[in-house]
Amino acid sequence: MRTPRGKLLLVLAVVLVVAGTGWGVGTLLRSPADEAAARKPPKPSLVTAAVERRKLVATVVVSGALEYGSPYPVSLAGVVGGSETAQRATRAPRRGTLAEGAVLMEVNGRPVFVFSGTVPMHRSIVSGAKGADVKQLQKALRRLGYRAPATGVFDQATIAAVSRFYAKRGYEAQQPTLELRQRRDDLHRAVRAAREVFATERKALDQGKDVLPLKVRLANARQDLKEAEQALKSAWAQEHTTEDEAKVEAAESAVRAAGEKLLAAQQELAQATATPAPAPSLSSSPTAGPTADATAGPPADTRLLELRVANARADLAAARSALERVLEEAGTARAKRLTELTKNVRVAREAVVTAEQALRQARQLSPAKLKVANAQSDLATARALLAEFSRTYGTTVPPGEVVFLPKLPARLHKSTVKAGELADKSIATVTSSTFVVSGSVDVAEAERLKTGLNASIETEAGKTVPGTVTSLGGRDAKGAVPVMITPASMRSLKKLAGAPVTVRVTIGATDQEVLVVPAAAVVTAADGKARVQVEIAPDQTKEVEVRTGLSADGAVEVAGDLKPGDMVVINSA
Repeated sequence: MRTPRGKLLLVLAVVLVVAGTGWGVGTLLRSPADEAAARKPPKPSLVTAAVERRKLVATVVVSGALEYGSPYPVSLAGVVGGSETAQRATRAPRRGTLAEGAVLMEVNGRPVFVFSGTVPMHRSIVSGAKGADVKQLQKALRRLGYRAPATGVFDQATIAAVSRFYAKRGYEAQQPTLELRQRRDDLHRAVRAAREVFATERKALDQGKDVLPLKVRLANARQDLKEAEQALKSAWAQEHTTEDEAKVEAAESAVRAAGEKLLAAQQELAQATATPAPAPSLSSSPTAGPTADATAGPPADTRLLELRVANARADLAAARSALERVLEEAGTARAKRLTELTKNVRVAREAVVTAEQALRQARQLSPAKLKVANAQSDLATARALLAEFSRTYGTTVPPGEVVFLPKLPARLHKSTVKAGELADKSIATVTSSTFVVSGSVDVAEAERLKTGLNASIETEAGKTVPGTVTSLGGRDAKGAVPVMITPASMRSLKKLAGAPVTVRVTIGATDQEVLVVPAAAVVTAADGKARVQVEIAPDQTKEVEVRTGLSADGAVEVAGDLKPGDMVVINSA
C-alpha cells in the first residue's frame, strides 16, 4: 500500500513528463514567417587576401624515377669464332663496370670484347678489309697501347696488334678453321691441275704437224725482221760508208793541198812585188866616189807569179767543187741506203704478221685448239678463286667478338642471357655510370622548359639534390613530353636506383622581394590593363591599376599603388 508521500512523487513525475512533451512539440512548430526568415541567405561579404612582399620563384614540377642514364641494349652482330654452329653462352655477362677492352662474355669459349665507338660491328674483319669500322678498331687498339696504324685498312700491322691484344687477355686471335685450310689446299691443287692440263694441251697443239712449218716460218720472219731493224739502226748511226769516207777524205786532202799551193804562190807574188830588182851601175870603176849617180832599174817581171796564183786559186775552187760533189753523192747514197733498209724492215714486219696470222688461223682450225682454250679458261678461273680466297685468308675478327658501345666506361645494368643459353638475341643492357631522373610533363608545361635549367630533386626521405634539365623529347603516345634531369652529384643517390622522386625545375625567379598578390585577384579589363580591387572599408573597394610580372604557385608579381598589408579582393559573394 502506497504512502501519501509516494503518491505525491508519482503525480509530480507525471506532471513533469507532460510538461516536457508539450515544450518539445512547441519547439518543433514554426510559423511560415519564421520558416522564411530561417531560410534567407546571409548577407554577402568580400573574400580578400593581403598583399605580401617576398621573393617569387616559378617552378615546373616533374614526377619521375631515379635511374641510371643512357640505357643501351647490346646484341651480337654475328657469329663468335669461325664456326657457324649454335652460338651458346659459356660465360654470361656480369653486372658491373665495363672498361674498354673488357671481356663482356664468352660464347662457345671465345671472348666478346667491348670497345668505344659509334660504328656498329656488322661484318667479319678480314685481311685487306677497309672501312670506318676497321679504323675504329685500330684507334681502340692504339688507346689500349697496342701499336696499330689508323689507316682504315686491316693490314699485317693491325693483325699483329690484334694478335697481341688477344694473347694479353689469354685468348688466341681467330685463325683459319680446319674447313678453311682444307678449302685453301683444294684451291691450290685445282690451280696445279689446271696448269698441268693447259701445258699438256698447249704442247700437243704446238707439236702438231699442221702448225710446225708455220712456226718455223714465223721464227724465220721474226729473225729477218730483227736483222733488218738492226741494219737500219746501224745505218742511221753511221754517217758514211767506208768507201764514201775514203772519197771524202781524198777530196778534203785535195782541197787542203790546193789551199797550200795558193798560199805559197800568193806569198811569192807578194815578196816579189814588195822588193824591186837593183839597176846595173854606169861605171864599174872602183874609184868612183860616192857622188856618182845610182838610178833604179826597171820593175821586176811578176807575170809568171801572178799566173801561178791564178792557177792555184782555180785548183782550189776545183778541189772544193769535187769535195761538194763527193759529199752530195755520199748523202744521196746514204738516203738511198736508208730508204732501202726501211723498206726491208717493212717487208720483214709484213712477213712476221703474215706468218703469225697463218699460224693463228692454223691453230684455230686445229682440233686441239678447243682443248687449249678450255684448259686456259679453267686455269684462269682456278687462279681467280685462289686469289679471292687468299685475300681474306688469315687472322680475322669475327663480327660477334667485338661490341662497340657509344661511351665507355659503361655500367652493365642487366643480363638477358644465362650460361648455356643461345646468344642469338639481345644479351644485356648497359647504361652510363651516372643517374638521371626520367619523367614527363604536359605540352603546356614543356613549352616553359629548356635544357640547362636548374632543378631541385626531392627524394621520399626529404633529401634534396640539385640538378639540371639535360634533354626534352617529343610527345609520347599519351601526348606528354619526356623530360630528363641529371643530378649534380651522385654521392647520396647510389642506393636509390629506381626510387620515385619529385623534381622542381626553376623556370624563373625574382632577384629580390617584390609585391605579390593571388593570381585570382588580378582582372584584365576591356582596355587590356590589369587591375585589382582594394578593400578600403568594410564592404567598400577601390580599383587600382597594376603591372604584372612573374607568376608562380597561384601568385603573381605586381607593381602599382599598393603596399604590403593591403587587402585585395579575390572574389565577392
